[in-house]
Amino acid sequence: MLRAGIKWMFLILGTAIGAGYASGREIWQFFGEQSGLAIILFTFIFIICCFTIMKISYEKKAEHFVPVLQELIGPKLAYLYDGITILYLFSTTIVMLAGGGATLELFNIPFWWGILLFSLFLVLVFLWNINGLISINIVIIPLLVIFLVFVIAIFLFFDNKEISFNLAKQGNWSAAFTFTALNILPMIAVLGAIGKEMKSTSEAWVASIGSGLLLGTISFYYNEALIGIAQEIILYEIPLFIFLKEYPYIFVLTMSVLLFGAIFTTAASGLLGLTTRFKDKMKLPLWSIAIIFIVLMVPFTTFGFSTLVSILYPIYGIANLYLLAVILLYPITNRYN
Repeated sequence: MLRAGIKWMFLILGTAIGAGYASGREIWQFFGEQSGLAIILFTFIFIICCFTIMKISYEKKAEHFVPVLQELIGPKLAYLYDGITILYLFSTTIVMLAGGGATLELFNIPFWWGILLFSLFLVLVFLWNINGLISINIVIIPLLVIFLVFVIAIFLFFDNKEISFNLAKQGNWSAAFTFTALNILPMIAVLGAIGKEMKSTSEAWVASIGSGLLLGTISFYYNEALIGIAQEIILYEIPLFIFLKEYPYIFVLTMSVLLFGAIFTTAASGLLGLTTRFKDKMKLPLWSIAIIFIVLMVPFTTFGFSTLVSILYPIYGIANLYLLAVILLYPITNRYN
């Protein structure tokens, strides 16, 4: 139970910690000043949502996200949200492809060659179906979390940053709901595909609580560090590299590799949601479906990385507030089922 729960925890973290999050761009877009309460609220809401989705997926023995949507909002609205989820996964995976190309430019690899290389790695992962993605998450995510926490901790220590929490100055508390809503669709898409693989709801508790507490803690301190460099963020495509500009090159190189891994795991999670959704209809192996979607996505990567994140993410966050409300109310409205 514990081992399986940790496996799903890394799947959740690999889905959430992607290009926007790991780079700092996503956190700054939603949080910033007066957001301590928002991040605490996000932590608890995220735990509830992940557990609810996993519980439904397990009970339905789901292999893709549609049964989860149908249980949450009924068959009619599920058709609408099926389309929204497909569009979300498609557009955000484009963001990851663009982020992968932008990251590889740091190694003097041309943008389009970077995207080609990134896409090749994605297809290779799907040769092993969901097990390939889980294996990659178990390796990349712990390394990323450790290094990210190290960089943030060193910055806060040398900057003598005092972490203060004034409950009277928490005007951005509502960001907890839009930020969680942003993460709901990929969670439904990914966790809706593992119901048949789960053995008990105990796995869901371990995965939900573990991922929520880790993500909430990192988000809180990452946000505090970003507040300290607020005036410089506008000058950088990836705010994370502001912290590393005084570090030896090996630190920049290491974080670049890990950032690439974070972008990669989220892209793979998005493709998992898409490929499992269309597997029955297309009657093709997941890697073949992944190739089809990547070919369709590549032309859209010409938009700037930060532009895509800043425009698409808030729109989806607001659009999915209804779905978030349904998920939060589900344990109450279905407590006797």
